[in-house]
Amino acid sequence: MYSKDGENYFIVDAHVALWDARPENQRNIHGKQFIDCFYDYHRNLSPESEVWPYEEYLYQGGDRLMHDLFEVGYVDHAIFQPAALGEFYTNGFGQTEEAFTLTEANPDKLTYNHYWDPRFGETGLTQLREDAKRFNLKGCKLYTAEWHGDSRGWKLDDLWSYRYLETAQELGITNIHIHKGPTIRPLDRDAFDVADVDKVASDFTEMNFVVEHCGLPRLEDFCWIATQEPNVHAGLAVAIPFIHTRPKYFAQIIGELLYWLDEDRIQFSSDYALWTPRWLVERFVDFQIPEDMTEYAPLTTAQKKKILGLNAAAMYDIPVPAELPLPREEPQAVAVA
Repeated sequence: MYSKDGENYFIVDAHVALWDARPENQRNIHGKQFIDCFYDYHRNLSPESEVWPYEEYLYQGGDRLMHDLFEVGYVDHAIFQPAALGEFYTNGFGQTEEAFTLTEANPDKLTYNHYWDPRFGETGLTQLREDAKRFNLKGCKLYTAEWHGDSRGWKLDDLWSYRYLETAQELGITNIHIHKGPTIRPLDRDAFDVADVDKVASDFTEMNFVVEHCGLPRLEDFCWIATQEPNVHAGLAVAIPFIHTRPKYFAQIIGELLYWLDEDRIQFSSDYALWTPRWLVERFVDFQIPEDMTEYAPLTTAQKKKILGLNAAAMYDIPVPAELPLPREEPQAVAVA
């Protein structure tokens, strides 16, 4: 929990990972390219005091995650959003077994989401059913630009993707997190385009589609989709670190999201271990839209509380302590004629 100026904030870090990008797990040059691109994001958007040595960045491990998130990072609950990347890493990039074991040991602090790839056809559907039961899945993370054989990406509205979404819905997996943001070397930029979100959000109205990285650099496209699809949500992973290096750019991002979506459909995430949550939480609580950006309204404490944790808690049925209500809004004075 984070406290500042008499206000307490329940923090849900809605997008974290345990990964292994060490040389012995890199299948080919693309494994090194991928983690090097991650590290460039990390060191270029972080305060100098928060930059990790490269060797530590390759693999963090469960003990460090628990320390960085829950001991010093203010996080009350975190949600794993793993990526497979089996074409680049021998044992996969996201460490499924380690993350799930950690979740089983700390169910009050961690939720484990898994992944699927519709290009695996019937075999993958069988695996999805097994994974849903084993992991007790409420959500998943999809990586539409992931390589598979000769394929360098897929779309949410592909025929096989619909088969997987239909199966997920039958299994009670209702929270679909999708990487729709900046490209990562060597993945193809266009495979992360947000356009395919529109159709599936219309056709699967009982599912939540959390667009991670809020579609950057396609923020405008994302906002136009999300404003007409009430089950489309914005994840702030990658967007929120700009609060340090380019605060006006972040003000534009959060200002546009609040204008089009409102504060009920925006979720905080550190994208650990790309970044650590402590400084992001502190900066966001202190952040305010610059006064010269008059097209955006000021950020309220209630909005910050929803974004930092209450929205994701509601989506995943995470208990919120009774002493952490939203601040009461003062009634508006009525003019007397």
